[in-house]
Amino acid sequence: MNTRQDQLQAIDRLLTIMNELREQCPWDRKQTLQSLRHLTIEETYELGDAILDNDLEEVKKELGDLLLHIVFYAKIGSETGDFDIADVANGICEKLISRHPHIYGDVDVENEEDVKRNWENLKLKEGKKSVLEGVPKSLPALVKASRIQDKVAGVGFDWEEPQQVFEKLQEELAELQEEVNAQNPEKMEAEFGDVMFSMINYARFLKIDPESALERTNKKFIKRFQYLEAKAKENNKDLRDMTLREMDVFWEEAKKL
Repeated sequence: MNTRQDQLQAIDRLLTIMNELREQCPWDRKQTLQSLRHLTIEETYELGDAILDNDLEEVKKELGDLLLHIVFYAKIGSETGDFDIADVANGICEKLISRHPHIYGDVDVENEEDVKRNWENLKLKEGKKSVLEGVPKSLPALVKASRIQDKVAGVGFDWEEPQQVFEKLQEELAELQEEVNAQNPEKMEAEFGDVMFSMINYARFLKIDPESALERTNKKFIKRFQYLEAKAKENNKDLRDMTLREMDVFWEEAKKL
């Protein structure tokens, strides 16, 4: 592994290259905070994919892409006189110190839950009007629901045990079925949302990340379906002309693989 000095030199090298690109490259010179935003989101998702695939070489590359974006934003901020990379780094350092009084102060904690509870209480003391202020509005709904539940649990608004959450889920499923039977589209949608919210909450109690769980299932389904497509092609068949029973033979093969 690299030494601390090597690491610092690498960061300095990146800052130097960023300065050169901003001055000399037409594309880099043209970029703004707004133009980089969608690219940053894309890079974040690519990092997420690499983590799910446990491809550490790809994780390293995607972290580099994200680091470049952080340096890029900081460079733009320095040009407007609003902030630079030192302000960014010092800002997060100060936040970490203030949010960890059990490390840098005299507060005692017994476990992870105490740390999370202190974190949310400290945020309120810093001027936050709601523990939910830190949940980005543009988050995908599944991730947002998970963050909402995590944050309110941090201040004690939570069930006591998983069984209670499972019973709530069953209750929501029954209410959904009632609206399905009644064929009320608006209420069906509302109850379906409640079911999903309860499922995400149950996942939290089981210590399962719902976003990762669903994405792993997506990847598994894609792999199996592509196997089905390949097998159909091998047999000179078109999926549209195959029966479900015929397709299921290849699907079961894919599951065994």
